[in-house]
Amino acid sequence: MVLENIPEWQPDPMRPGGPMIPRTEWDFAPYNRWTFQRHREFVPSASIWRGPGPVLQLPERLTDIDGIEFEVAGRRSTIREFLDSSFTDGFLVLHHGEVMAEKYLNGLKPHYQHLAMSVSKSITATVCGILVHRGLIDTASPVTKYLPELKATAYRGATVQHVLDMTTGVAVTGPYTQPGTHAYMMQRAAGVKPLESADDPQSMWQLIQRLTEQQGQHGALFNYRSSETNVLGFIMQRASGKLLAELISTELWAPMGAEEDAYISVDHSGFAVASGCFNATLRDYGRFALLLLRGGVLNGKQIVPLEWIEATRSGNRDLSLGEPRSFSSSTSSTPTVLPAGGYHNQFWIEDPERRTYMCEGAFGQVIYIDAEAEFAAVKLSAWPEAVSPDRTAETLAAIHAIRGACA
Repeated sequence: MVLENIPEWQPDPMRPGGPMIPRTEWDFAPYNRWTFQRHREFVPSASIWRGPGPVLQLPERLTDIDGIEFEVAGRRSTIREFLDSSFTDGFLVLHHGEVMAEKYLNGLKPHYQHLAMSVSKSITATVCGILVHRGLIDTASPVTKYLPELKATAYRGATVQHVLDMTTGVAVTGPYTQPGTHAYMMQRAAGVKPLESADDPQSMWQLIQRLTEQQGQHGALFNYRSSETNVLGFIMQRASGKLLAELISTELWAPMGAEEDAYISVDHSGFAVASGCFNATLRDYGRFALLLLRGGVLNGKQIVPLEWIEATRSGNRDLSLGEPRSFSSSTSSTPTVLPAGGYHNQFWIEDPERRTYMCEGAFGQVIYIDAEAEFAAVKLSAWPEAVSPDRTAETLAAIHAIRGACA
């Protein structure tokens, strides 16, 4: 039997000698439509155990959302058209604690884990919030209280909160596609791309130790840097005495009733790459959103501190963002215009009045949370572009239309 319409580069059981996906380009189109559902086949990873407890059941009240219309940039579309044209792999909508829509496309299965890129940052920071509430981490303390080794870097004088909000003054060069920049070396240090030279940093820790230049005052300006989340991950490990993958499992994934194990890629030293390498199923991303919608409580137990969630939703209102709220994205794979509410605790604040907030990852992953409407949406995608303000605007317009239909 010969399977039809399979690209030459895609692994095919009938063609074992076919072309291979380049290890330096696995995350780029067209390969990402395959690799984002099979990340651990291309990079080393650590499992995030779902634990021995019961699965949180998600009641269903399935509703036909395909015909809902919305408009963006003067063009009208339906949700069905949007999902078909926006490189969607999975789409889930929750309202009043029930699944009202669940879509699988491009071969994604309910038990497949999907790469969520920088959504990983928000998941890591949520676990940090748990450790803060427990007294293991003080966000007002300097980074060097937990990592004294970084006194020789530009993180000297920065606080944990500066790292959480990406407002340190540390200079991180980019873009990530340009050889020799910090962002380019970060992908190699993280283990997601092959090392090119013995002079390259061999791990994320080695890369962070090279960040010795300061370009501004700590706390003065938001600047999207993936290095911040990895510094946060090292702080969390030092404060707890546990590896990051174990922390996420014991503090979040197992307590929230995940159905499947998640996993996260690790660098050459075994450090879980907190900034963009988390993988889970569509429904388990939905369970994470539902936990936040419910104020961090499940079965009467406070898993994520309510104060942390409320503070995150309120954003960093004291932060100077400049006009028109632009920022440097030299190392990022996220939108190039900051939402009106800003960025706080590694979440994007979408609407400061409604206090809606979201997690966002390169190539089109979104977890959108509106606590007031008891509404959340998860979109897993593999866009051909790492960053697309137009696609981001279309995604938010579609989600707003579905939320409006729910109301």
